[in-house]
Amino acid sequence: MSASPFLTTREAICPPDLLARAQEIASPRVAIAAAGSALPMEAAFEATQAGIMEPVFVGDPGRIKAEADTLNWDISGFQVIEAEGEEGCATAAALACGEGRADVLMKGHLHSDTFMRAAVSRTAGLRTGARFVHIFHMTHPDGGKPLLISDAAVNVAPNMETRQDALRNMVHLLKTLGNARPKVAVLSATESVIDSVPSSVEADQIVAWASAEVKDADVAGPLAMDGIISPQAASIKKMKGPVPGYADAILVPDIVSGNAIFKSLVYLSGACAAGVVMGAKVPILLTSRADPAQARLASVALASIIANG
Repeated sequence: MSASPFLTTREAICPPDLLARAQEIASPRVAIAAAGSALPMEAAFEATQAGIMEPVFVGDPGRIKAEADTLNWDISGFQVIEAEGEEGCATAAALACGEGRADVLMKGHLHSDTFMRAAVSRTAGLRTGARFVHIFHMTHPDGGKPLLISDAAVNVAPNMETRQDALRNMVHLLKTLGNARPKVAVLSATESVIDSVPSSVEADQIVAWASAEVKDADVAGPLAMDGIISPQAASIKKMKGPVPGYADAILVPDIVSGNAIFKSLVYLSGACAAGVVMGAKVPILLTSRADPAQARLASVALASIIANG
């Protein structure tokens, strides 16, 4: 059976400018929960070799050393926090960040729900009063400006307050990356406010809120996907304003739409997806077994920039 003709053969590339910026600043201490497996150790090795992180390994010391040995990596100069089991590793790594002993929290070889449950626990000391939201920083292999997507991995059906926090976080991140006035599109399936399409009604409400509360960005919606990314579609539809066709970020109504957009960009165009959870005391990295090495490197670079911001 042949593969879908829509799938690209292009591979993700860590954005050189993102990597270079991370290399110019202080390397954050990254607490890796359940580090003693191949993928998290490979990710830590690549990022450490690139000069963008200082690993803090959390887990079984023997397994951590064994994995490091397979990479011919001498980790004797780095801290190892001994912990047992998924819950124990997640709790110890989150606490290290909450107590200021690490600057970034990274998921190793453990389930995401266990990892995030430890991160949001009040005893970890990572809660700031803001909601935790996941943001993808998407870039094309040929370069060009990034496209941010929130929330595609953490909040299943974010309420209005969570989406407001997500919007603030995307604007803050884009400004940190040098975008003086970010353009944010609020996704729906239509450009009209239609009662039978709840996301269009909610988008209109978010735009009204943003006009009063977010003075350093342009926010527009409801917008369908073509009007968000295609200047031609926006022109044909006679859509006005700086956002249609030129959006820097997409605020999605639910995890399904966000997840579908980010995976479409990855599998259809070879985009590099650098992901980070914002809203906590420190940036949180939700690495996945399916993430290519370049995406993992880009995620650490993004977290490093946020941690130093």
